[in-house]
Amino acid sequence: MKFLELFGRLKSVVIGMIHVKALPGTPLGCMKMSEITEEACREAAIYRDAGIDGVIIENMHDIPYSFSVGPEVVSCMTAVCTAVRRICPSLPLGVQILSAANQQALAIALASGLDFIRAEGFVFSHVADEGLLNACAGDLLRYRKQIGAEHIQVFTDIKKKHSSHALTSDVSIEETARAAEFFLSDGVIITGTATGVQANPQELRDVLKSVRIPVIVGSGVTCDNVEHYLDANGMIIGSHFKAGGHWANALEPEKVIKFMKKRRDLLK
Repeated sequence: MKFLELFGRLKSVVIGMIHVKALPGTPLGCMKMSEITEEACREAAIYRDAGIDGVIIENMHDIPYSFSVGPEVVSCMTAVCTAVRRICPSLPLGVQILSAANQQALAIALASGLDFIRAEGFVFSHVADEGLLNACAGDLLRYRKQIGAEHIQVFTDIKKKHSSHALTSDVSIEETARAAEFFLSDGVIITGTATGVQANPQELRDVLKSVRIPVIVGSGVTCDNVEHYLDANGMIIGSHFKAGGHWANALEPEKVIKFMKKRRDLLK
């Protein structure tokens, strides 16, 4: 399995989130690229030194998000990702580009030497806070083939956070996961309703039973509730590692160290 080859384990992989500061051209952008890159590398070093299993890099501060992601975002994120790869030469690294810029994420990952992307809107349409988000699996995987990036894994959100799923209310999360598997997703991601909100442990159990591809929890895992998510193949954690548990605050090394120790103790 590609997931096992990448992370070296199939259970409770911990992937730390780097929320890149607002990029040039976005409403909150106010930092030089050198400063943005330096901060991302500082966080990457914290994760690396804490023994985390992987890191994902995301342009979370580029609010409000747009489906029209310009070349400046792609070029700036490529620069950031390349710098992080130098800091973490052997750590599994991924990228997500908001909003739903999945082909751009693949191109950045290929150029930067990354290993996976997190993709929105892979199967089934839904209404996100940015607007109507349509499925992209067919176009995305054809693009991956065309640019020679088939070694880059595509982990896909299902019943995505910050979204209404009234359009697909008659489609269960298990059915959505099976559709993603059928459409060749390398792994599915389940979340709560918003960034930092706890995912439903029952949904995790249900999805794990429904598919044979990896299942990753994409929001809300903390030291206090990690016991409910140990059976997941992976956990993407960002907010919990920040000051006050808020995604926009500074990364606190002691929180990462404490979490990794607890996971080790629980899996003994």
